[in-house]
Amino acid sequence: MASRLAVQALSASLLSLAETTSPKPPKQQSQRPRAASSSSSSRRRLAATAGAIILASQLLPPVASSAAGTFDLQLMLPEKSSEEAEAVVRIHARNLLGVKRFIDAGAWRELQAALRSNASNLKQDLYAIIQARPTGQRSELRRLYSDLFNSVTSLDYAARDKDALQVQEHYGNIVSALDEIFSKIT
Repeated sequence: MASRLAVQALSASLLSLAETTSPKPPKQQSQRPRAASSSSSSRRRLAATAGAIILASQLLPPVASSAAGTFDLQLMLPEKSSEEAEAVVRIHARNLLGVKRFIDAGAWRELQAALRSNASNLKQDLYAIIQARPTGQRSELRRLYSDLFNSVTSLDYAARDKDALQVQEHYGNIVSALDEIFSKIT
């Protein structure tokens, strides 16, 4: 973070340096010299920005694609075909429902870790299956998909807060959402 701030400060100082060191155009009646001088200052700014970008790319470490242990709720292209996803979606759903043992034990951190790891596989499979369905069925399946993963997120938050009643409620929502989804896709 400190290196990012340093690069941003360097970039800002290079830009301000490029703007302050550029000679002021003489006041003339003609528009041509004015356009030429503004284009040279634009080139200087562009060169300073490019230099800062090159310097930043050399100084900064590569950025990770996602934070560890968090849900990735953005839409993505399916990595599996719908047939491959349908073959394993029930296994992933069973694994997601297997977090019940952590709920019963009150193992909140383990619940969160298991929930996050199992939900991502199920999410990918369901998305691939929904994309392969006819357009008329997709809207209902997308709504159920959204309800399911909103409940998963809420369960995660409830586990973080160690709220046993909310955890039970959201787990029940997950079970009913999975039942509805499987009744629609089979």
